[in-house]
Amino acid sequence: MTAKTHPLPQDTRALLLSGGIILGSGVLCALLADTVFGGLGRQGPHTNMGWLALMAAMGCLPFGTLLLGLGLAKAIGNRR
Repeated sequence: MTAKTHPLPQDTRALLLSGGIILGSGVLCALLADTVFGGLGRQGPHTNMGWLALMAAMGCLPFGTLLLGLGLAKAIGNRR
């Protein structure tokens, strides 16, 4: 007996893709703030671009994590 593999529905794929992109951009912004844009000190970044990258990371990391988690939960629920 062969197991049928069902492709992910379009909405689940969109959740996973957008969650991954947003989370990845948050990680990229955090890395840029720490390395390229002057680094992070005790009182925050040292440059204006560092502050902008940190604010983008602080918005993207939690939202991207939640969106990716929702997509993973939906994908697991679709498999059952």
